Amino acid sequence: MHRVPVLLSLIAVAALLTVTPVIGYRPWPHLKTNSSDLLFGGSKKFEGSSEFVHMRYHMGPVLTANITIHPIWYGRWQKSQKKIIREFINSISAVNAKHPSIAGWWKTVQLYTDQTGANISRTVLLGEEKNDRFYSHGKSLTRLSIQSVIKSAVTASTKPLPINPKSGLYLLLTSDDVSVQDFCGQVCGFHYFTFPSIVGYTLPYAWVGNSAKFCPGICAYPFAVPDYMPGLKPLKAPNGDVGVDGMISVIGHEVAELATNPLVNAWYAGQDPVAPVEIADLCEGIYGTGGGGSYTGQLSNDKVGATYNLNGIKRRYLVQWVWNHILSYCTGPNAIDQ
Repeated sequence: MHRVPVLLSLIAVAALLTVTPVIGYRPWPHLKTNSSDLLFGGSKKFEGSSEFVHMRYHMGPVLTANITIHPIWYGRWQKSQKKIIREFINSISAVNAKHPSIAGWWKTVQLYTDQTGANISRTVLLGEEKNDRFYSHGKSLTRLSIQSVIKSAVTASTKPLPINPKSGLYLLLTSDDVSVQDFCGQVCGFHYFTFPSIVGYTLPYAWVGNSAKFCPGICAYPFAVPDYMPGLKPLKAPNGDVGVDGMISVIGHEVAELATNPLVNAWYAGQDPVAPVEIADLCEGIYGTGGGGSYTGQLSNDKVGATYNLNGIKRRYLVQWVWNHILSYCTGPNAIDQ
């Protein structure tokens, strides 16, 4: 679950006050957050703080078979935007990409296993795609209508997406003119699984929105900054698209958590699966060595001054780190101290 990041101006307040964590979408929003979540409501910096984090396996399935991601492009998308996201997905298994790479980042996700000891698959494929350019369910989606969009994609009369409950991931991407319940105010993306009563199948899925028009300072940070922080300069996006470059890390966040916790009963911290703290939640906002709070960590700049931390097949990306349960801290292939 990708929550809205905590920005620099809140750090001093967080030191004095108890921060109540923002809870993203779950099917039972009336339930309270488990007490352990209160530990994770601040800066999300847990490097070297293993005594506070207890990532546990709860015996549910993880994605050990080859993973296929099926994008659903909801709304109007430019070809250039699709290319950025497609290459990111294809880069997850591109082991020959220049170091530090997206494939190197995925190696931390691969460390997680199921109850037989089988690791999460190293192979992540870009599968069949579906375009919903005419906004079949409108320009304002609720949590449940998102599942209806997925149903439309897998039951379409022409070129429906294949139904693959065991290793298929359905990635709903909404364009910058589509509002989604809790978008910007609470979450930039989330994952769960579809309900058979709505879709007809139990399918792991994620939603990520393009925040370029609604809240780039929140969901595309650090490529945009909020208006109330005029002294903080945004970083230059590596692919020249603030909204889509901001989506990349959220997509990585959700895909990593889908692989390790597809049915919300596998890998997570805390006592309550209704609001689990997952492997990307623990490292939200950390992209390099020393990261935490609003500081991204040590990053790289290309020849034109764009900021990135990982290499794809041809492009460069900024992707948050994920939790390494063996080392008990956040890790990434661009680390300079690990």
